[in-house]
Amino acid sequence: MASACSPIHVIGGGLAGSEAAWQAASQGVPVVLHEMRPVRGTPAHRTDGLAELVCSNSFRSDASETNAVGLLHEEMRRLGSLVMRAADANQVPAGGALAVDRVGFSAAVTQALAEHPLIEIAREEVSGLPPAEWDSVIVATGPLTSPALADAILAITGEKALAFFDALAPIVHRDSIDMSVAWFQSRYDKTGPGGSGADYINCPLDRAQYEAFVDALLAADTVSFHEWETDTPYFDGCLPIEVMAARGRETLRHGPLKPFGLTNPRNPLQKSWAVVQLRQDNKLGTLFNMVGFQTKLKHAEQVRLFRTIPGLQNAEFARLGGLHRNTYLNSPRLLDDTLRLRAQPRLRFAGQITGCEGYVESAAIGLLAGRCAAAERLGVPFTMPPATTAHGALLNHITGGHVETIDAGPRSFQTMNVNFGLFPPLAHAPAKGEDGRRLRGPEKSLAKKRAICARALDELDRWRGASHVAAA
Repeated sequence: MASACSPIHVIGGGLAGSEAAWQAASQGVPVVLHEMRPVRGTPAHRTDGLAELVCSNSFRSDASETNAVGLLHEEMRRLGSLVMRAADANQVPAGGALAVDRVGFSAAVTQALAEHPLIEIAREEVSGLPPAEWDSVIVATGPLTSPALADAILAITGEKALAFFDALAPIVHRDSIDMSVAWFQSRYDKTGPGGSGADYINCPLDRAQYEAFVDALLAADTVSFHEWETDTPYFDGCLPIEVMAARGRETLRHGPLKPFGLTNPRNPLQKSWAVVQLRQDNKLGTLFNMVGFQTKLKHAEQVRLFRTIPGLQNAEFARLGGLHRNTYLNSPRLLDDTLRLRAQPRLRFAGQITGCEGYVESAAIGLLAGRCAAAERLGVPFTMPPATTAHGALLNHITGGHVETIDAGPRSFQTMNVNFGLFPPLAHAPAKGEDGRRLRGPEKSLAKKRAICARALDELDRWRGASHVAAA
C-alpha cells in the first residue's frame, strides 16, 4: 500500500494511540507512532509492548443488546477496530464479560502495527510541544502523560493543572430516583445563572437515618492509593466524604448534607436533619450527580451505603465515586467537535486525556480521532457518528454534553465511562412486551436498553453508509 501523504504523528502507544494509528493507516495515510517506552518508563507499565493493559484484563460486559459498553464493543467491531480484533483473538473465560490474556493481547496489537506498511513505530519521548512541521498530531498519552509534554499542553491551553487528584462523585440515572420521596428545589429557592429555583433533587434524612449513615460510612472499606498517586495534591481541596465524617459527626451535616434553606413539600413543618442533593450532570437531564460525594469507598460499599439514602433505595449508578490521580483536559472548553485543540488545531486528542474512562472508551475515541485525522489529511468530508450511537454519545459528553454549573467551580467536567445516561432518550420508550402485557420495573428497564442498543446499531450502519466509512 503506497501513499504520497505526509504522515500523521500519534503520540502514545496505549489503546487510544494504537487504535488511532491503525485507523488512519487503514485509510491509506502514513503514520508515525511515537511511544516513549522503553526509552522512558512509567510507574504503571511493566513492558514495552503497545496497548499494554496496566490494570484489569477485562473489557467489561460484551452484551451488545443490553449493555452500553457491550454496545460500544459491537460498534467498534463494525468499524474494524484493531483493539477489538486483538481482544477477540485473545479472549479468556469471564462469563458475560470480555476478558483477555493481557500478554497475548498486547503482542497482537504490537505485531499488527509493526507489520503495517504505512506505520512507523518511533521509540522516543516527545518532550514538549511537537515540532511545528508536524501539522497533524494525535496526542493519546493517557493518565501518565510525561511531565514535559503535560507542561507544554498547559502552556498553550491556559489551564492551571492537568495532573491532580480527580474527585469523582457518583452519578445516578434520573429515572431510578424515587420522586415520591425526593423533591426538586434549590437552596433558599435561588434561581442562579440559568436556574429555575428548583435545580436540585433533594433526598431527606431524619436524625436516626443520618446517624446510621455516618456510622456505616466510617465502617466502610476504602480503596488504597496507587504508589504513583501519593505525591499528587488534592484538586481544589476536595476531601472524600469518609474523611469529612471522620473529622466529626456533624461535619457532613454542615457540609454537603446541610439541610438549610430546603423544605420538604410533603412535610413542610418538619425540617430534615440532613439532605443529600443531586445536581443535573448532562444536558439531556438523564444523569444527576451526588453533590460533594467524592469518595475512596470500594464500589460495592458505595452501592450498599448510598441505597440507604431515602429516595435512592433503587438507585442505578452510571458511575460510582472515586478519587485518583488523573490527567485530562477540560475538553468541552478546549476541544472542538472533531477533538482538535481550539488554540492549536494541528493537535488532536484521543483517549483518557480527553475525559473518557475505560479501556474500550479510550480506544473508541482513538478510533474516531484516527479517522478524523485521516479524512482531514486526504481532503475528504467526514462527519462524526450521531449521538444516538455509543461512539457519538461518548464523544458528545467529551465535547459538550456536560453541564458546567457555576457553583461546581470552573472545572465541573469529569471523566465518564460509556453508559445509557449519555444517550438521547427514546422517542417512544417500550411500554408493552410482545405478549401485550404492560412492562414494569426491571422488565421495562431491560426493554428500554434493548431499544437504545437496536437504535444505536441501526444509526451506526446508516452513518457508515452515508459517510462511506468502511471497516478498517
